[in-house]
Amino acid sequence: MSSCDKCSEPAAILIRYSGARLCKNHLCEFIVKRVKRELRKQVDIGRDERIAIAVSGGKDSTVAAFLVKEILGARRDMEFCAITIDEGIDGYRGSAITIVADNCRALDMEHIVVSFEEAYGFTMDQVAEAERNMSTCTYCGVMRRAALNRAAKTWEATRLATGLNLDDTAQSILMNISRGDVERLARLGPHRRCQPGLIPRIQPLRTIPESEVALYALAKGIRYHNLECPYASEALRNDYRAVVAQLEDKYPGTRHSMLKSFDEILDAIERVYPPANLRFCGCGEPTVSPSGMCKVCELVASLKQDRVS
Repeated sequence: MSSCDKCSEPAAILIRYSGARLCKNHLCEFIVKRVKRELRKQVDIGRDERIAIAVSGGKDSTVAAFLVKEILGARRDMEFCAITIDEGIDGYRGSAITIVADNCRALDMEHIVVSFEEAYGFTMDQVAEAERNMSTCTYCGVMRRAALNRAAKTWEATRLATGLNLDDTAQSILMNISRGDVERLARLGPHRRCQPGLIPRIQPLRTIPESEVALYALAKGIRYHNLECPYASEALRNDYRAVVAQLEDKYPGTRHSMLKSFDEILDAIERVYPPANLRFCGCGEPTVSPSGMCKVCELVASLKQDRVS
């Protein structure tokens, strides 16, 4: 067994994109260093910040919560809470909420749970059974993002942290380029432009590969929810996940190159696509729709109509 490049301990991982061999402790150190760098870029250190963290209970959001609290928790000008969205998926979300609650107690962090049923009058299980024109994941994504934003505003957050890792980010870049949706590419987080009614997102793990996030959780003994959503197979993202994984396997470093390219052209894209002029829906959430109705209210109205008919 080979040794760590930085000490005599056995190497726990070969990082193919750099060639480094690292033991458990130096891998964790390597991850924390990169997350610190991202937080310095994305968070206004020195002013009061209230950071809400979207925590589903999976490895990425759970590790994000632990690292944000570890790195910024000693500062007196920082406050934190975790927000979990209960989509209403039987046999799946309930066990995750229990794990998040336990971790929040360990972190001494407030835990807010928002349910789809209370917010919209539907569970995701009911949406999945309804007649509709879009995938279950499309409904869930739109409704979950709105619920997170509303909960973060209610808590008066200045930032909303998510657990998006490097793989997620590379997939999003590829998806938007493949679909020719450059305007949506300009709106990818972390958000540098604040829009009325929207809490800007930060992404502490955006440079950390998914496999390294999992190894960090294992090395630190962090408990997380490892069940897959029963509707996950419907997601379009699965195709892009496979493409990015194949490219990374054949050409290590592809994900980092995609992210670097995106960061280098972002200023130019933002000049071409300035912030949209937002209206406010009757529910209080911002929207770009000329009708003034946000996407969530459109989806909920269509589901209610289908249910009545």
